[in-house]
Amino acid sequence: MKPSFRPLILTAMAFGLAASAVAQEVPPAPPAPQGGEAPSAPAPASGDPAAAAAEAPAAPTMAPDQYMGNPEYMLDLDLSTGGRVVIQLYPNVAPAHVERMKTLARAGFYNGIKFHRVIDGFMAQTGDPTATGQGGSQLPDLKAEFNDTPHLRGTLSMARAENPDSANSQFFIMLQPRFSLDHRYTAFGRVISGMQYIDAVAKGEPPAIMSRIVQMSVAADNKPMPPAALLTEERPAAPVEVTVDQLNAPIKR
Repeated sequence: MKPSFRPLILTAMAFGLAASAVAQEVPPAPPAPQGGEAPSAPAPASGDPAAAAAEAPAAPTMAPDQYMGNPEYMLDLDLSTGGRVVIQLYPNVAPAHVERMKTLARAGFYNGIKFHRVIDGFMAQTGDPTATGQGGSQLPDLKAEFNDTPHLRGTLSMARAENPDSANSQFFIMLQPRFSLDHRYTAFGRVISGMQYIDAVAKGEPPAIMSRIVQMSVAADNKPMPPAALLTEERPAAPVEVTVDQLNAPIKR
């Protein structure tokens, strides 16, 4: 009987097709950020290009027309400074950070949280339930999603510790541009209305009287703004007036 090579050929073809399918599932590596310092990443152990591509983050999948103006990707911040701030989120550049913010907002996590660190001409930071700069949520820390979004006036960016992958719930909003933060902090949105209420946040590290988020919500949830009586700041106690009689009173020994 002559040996048949047909099964071997079919088997080889099947392995070839399977390998091709696996190679097509590997997402292409995104282009390196331009105009700033990009975060470094460990090189793969082998020189295999497929392995390098597999370790790279997936390329953005959302087009601007899918999220710009879409209330599912917008936040409403009702502040004690007197009004509502609307933020457009950018899920195309930082999808994990956007989802974290939406998750915490829908859980009511940010309601009542104060701006604990506000530097005039720089940024306003909040998102810490302890108002000390040391707190966060019960969710795990986020992996950095550094991107090309510049830190302009109104940019929403995530605060973190020294470790790039330590962002959790604290965030800041830029009062003025600071491009030195680009590619070092994850920017993932920008104020599109109500910036005057961010400008009015009490300044200090920490401020003597802290402004607060009365309510944060995802715009798609259509939560009404709280009553004006709740959108007010605490005021420092007025100094006690000294009368003329008190000034002329004899000094008690």
